[in-house]
Amino acid sequence: MENKLKYRHELKFYMNPLQYRIVRQQLRHLLDPDKNAGATGDYHIRSLYFDDIDNKALHEKLGGVRDREKYRIRIYNFSDTIIHVEKKIKRNEYIAKRKESLTRNMCDAVMAGDCEVLNRPDRPLLYDMYREMKTKLLRPKVIVDYVREAYVAKAGNVRVTFDKQLRTGLGATDIFNRNLGTVRALDDHLIVFEVKYDEFLPEYVRAAIQSEGLIRQSNSKYVICRKFIKTNDWEDQ
Repeated sequence: MENKLKYRHELKFYMNPLQYRIVRQQLRHLLDPDKNAGATGDYHIRSLYFDDIDNKALHEKLGGVRDREKYRIRIYNFSDTIIHVEKKIKRNEYIAKRKESLTRNMCDAVMAGDCEVLNRPDRPLLYDMYREMKTKLLRPKVIVDYVREAYVAKAGNVRVTFDKQLRTGLGATDIFNRNLGTVRALDDHLIVFEVKYDEFLPEYVRAAIQSEGLIRQSNSKYVICRKFIKTNDWEDQ
């Protein structure tokens, strides 16, 4: 299954508010706004990340392992209309993502520890997650919240995202709780800027990055937010 995935380049940067305004101004007239954006031009993302009994995803990222993967459940604007289970896969310098939809009842069951709803051999991603939960005790670990502003272009299948107001739900796992107490995970003014593309990166995107002296950095919202809770928290769930 994963041999058929489309692997893409992914570049990550941190930027301050001034860099954000300049790069956004350079790109917003050359790219199309993401179709999911609301009237304000952005939307809220909440992800519930999973890890196994050994916190493999956490430690592999911290250890710089080049080939790794992680599971998450994702919703938008606190709604249960669209719920996805996703598996993000990194192979060397390339990334890919598999995703399948969940119903609210299925999601509630998984969060309650009932993984049998994922026992679906006809839906490979759900079945993969089911086996990880049964054999490696994959469990929900942390909620990651942020506001995303995104733009796309057909040339190079480019997608650029400005992720703002990154917050962590600490040890909470109730993904649908609008009133969940979260704490700031990054300096309130820092923005995570990501660029994804296929075979080539258009020159105007490259120029915008270079004009502000942005430095490519390896960062993970999951790892940033996990630093607020102890790594053996699987025992408490």
